[in-house]
Amino acid sequence: MNTKDKYLPLLLFSCVGLGITIGGLINFPKATLSKQNSSKVKIDKLIDFINNEYVDDVNSDSIVDVTVNTILGKLDPHSVYIPPNEQSSEAELMKGDFVGIGINFYIYKDTVTVVKPLENGPSAKAGILAGDRVLFADKTKLFGRKLPTSLYNKLKGEEGSNVLLTIYRKSTNKKLKILVERDVVPIKSVDTYLMLNSTTGYIKINRFAESTYDEFLLGLEQVKKQGAKTLIIDLRDNGGGYLEKAVAVADELLKDKELIVFTKNKKAIINKTFATEEGIFENGKVYVLIDENSASASEILAGAIQDNDRGIIVGRRSFGKGLVQREIDFEDGSAVRLTTARYYTPSGRSIQKPYVKGEAEAYSNDVEYRFESGELYIKGKMKIADSLKFKTKKGRTVYGGGGIVPDIFVPLEVKKGDESLAYILNSGVIGHFVFELLDSNRNNFKGLKYEQFFAKMQKDDSYILKLVSYLKDAGFEMKLENNKQLVKKYITAEFARQLFSENQYFQIILKDDPMLKVIVK
Repeated sequence: MNTKDKYLPLLLFSCVGLGITIGGLINFPKATLSKQNSSKVKIDKLIDFINNEYVDDVNSDSIVDVTVNTILGKLDPHSVYIPPNEQSSEAELMKGDFVGIGINFYIYKDTVTVVKPLENGPSAKAGILAGDRVLFADKTKLFGRKLPTSLYNKLKGEEGSNVLLTIYRKSTNKKLKILVERDVVPIKSVDTYLMLNSTTGYIKINRFAESTYDEFLLGLEQVKKQGAKTLIIDLRDNGGGYLEKAVAVADELLKDKELIVFTKNKKAIINKTFATEEGIFENGKVYVLIDENSASASEILAGAIQDNDRGIIVGRRSFGKGLVQREIDFEDGSAVRLTTARYYTPSGRSIQKPYVKGEAEAYSNDVEYRFESGELYIKGKMKIADSLKFKTKKGRTVYGGGGIVPDIFVPLEVKKGDESLAYILNSGVIGHFVFELLDSNRNNFKGLKYEQFFAKMQKDDSYILKLVSYLKDAGFEMKLENNKQLVKKYITAEFARQLFSENQYFQIILKDDPMLKVIVK
């Protein structure tokens, strides 16, 4: 069984939700198409010829989509076509909010099931509870084998508009009709900010969206008020986003006129971006956490901190994406992201990993290769080209050509040979598992305060065996003997998220975190 097949069950089983393509975007007005040229005329004439003369009826839109994908497939791995049904979700994710009813849900046994209403969101205010089944949105059926393809659109709408939900509440075995007024629902890009001890603040950024800088600044101000002299910025699994939002975050940490990043296009035009006078954390200690899934805008921030000797980078070599995209929107709601420049860290490094044009699959499988080569476990397995040495502001040696190499290496938390467990822990599987346990008997946790809940979980190892059985039922055999405590931590954290809050989830997840242990003594 090859690596791809090995993890296929996880891809099929993992939670369906909004995601983000690894990338770095320049957030300025959308590009417009240039005047016709001979190549464009040729394509237009071909499409017209097919529409008018081909022997059978043809969906010309599908032909255009194939053509666009074929053209982009000959370029770099990050120049991509985004169809209309995906573009709207991507746009919401990068905007940082949408108008809807405010629930986390998934399709459980063919029914839209509420995992948890968002705190202070429209559904929570209307009285929707975790475990509720949403049977109808107005007159649209939301259960059964043939769910509407526009499911999300049935729950979204204009701000201030109403939707009448028909709910089945399992705890009382009753159907209810609840009117929910749609409102703006934030999609947080800063997962949490908290104090790890009396002097160390922690901020977790999951992507760089339009709202990221404001969210980050709020978190930074809060941890400073609580006495933070050291700041840890967690960019693990952060696939990037808007370049200028990463720059704005870096500006809060760097002194006036320190170079943050520069870009170069095919005309060799260089644009440099420098820090400004204003910055509210220019003197305290800074640590940045990265891993193999930290990409693009994350690498811009990490590179700026490293090259200016402003802080210490902790973790594993980052993804290696040094290309900048610009987006073109089309009238049908689709879009193209086209690579228009390369970016470089202050020392002059391009951290773009090698790629062959037209071979996107091999490029995407690089992280799997890092598993197989042992790089994620042993620092010495990391291949670094001596020809790509650069110097930081104070003369330290750093490397280009394939991601940000951390100053302090920390291996993957799961044991070697248990890579599939890492996929499980970072998928939606644990969330589904915990929800279904809660759904079968929420009374086990009813009325418990957080401290009581945590003490109860510490004494109970049965959930580990239940997870093994749950995975087996899904067709995935797994032995967890070597990682019992790690698995238990993730299960406990997910219970805390669904029963209490996101902050309490992170309080548990971060406990005994290997990267934090090298910083927080």
